[in-house]
Amino acid sequence: MVERSVKTYHVTYERDESGWWVASVRGLRGCHTQGRTVDEARRRIIEAMDLFIDNARSAKIVDDVKLPAAAKRAVRAYSTLRKSAEQQDRRAALAARRAVRVLRGGRLKMSARDAARVLGLSHQRVHQLGQEKG
Repeated sequence: MVERSVKTYHVTYERDESGWWVASVRGLRGCHTQGRTVDEARRRIIEAMDLFIDNARSAKIVDDVKLPAAAKRAVRAYSTLRKSAEQQDRRAALAARRAVRVLRGGRLKMSARDAARVLGLSHQRVHQLGQEKG
C-alpha cells in the first residue's frame, strides 16, 4: 500500500477595512477569498483551493489569524492563564485523590459522606475519587 503524504497549507486571515475577513493561501498565488467570519472565510478558502489543487478537502490547513497587537496580548495572556489553570486542576485532582485515600483508609476509615463534608465535595465524587488510580 502506498501512503500519500498530506500537504500542509498555511492560510492567513486578515480583517479588511470593511470588516470582512480575507483569507489567502501562502504558496498558492491568487488563491484568496473572504467571509464575514473567520469560519466562513475558512470554508470558502477550501472551496477556492479546490480550483488550484487536487484533494483540497483532505489537505492539512494551518490557520493564522492576524490580530492587532492589543488583541494578541489579550489572547496570549488568556492562553497562559488557561494553561496554568489546567495544571492547577490536575494538581488539585491528585491532591483530592490522596486526601480521599487518607480520610477513607488507615485508622480514620471515614464514610464517603463524612469525607465529602470535610473536603467540600459530594459523596458521589468522593466515591469516584476513591476508585481512581493515581
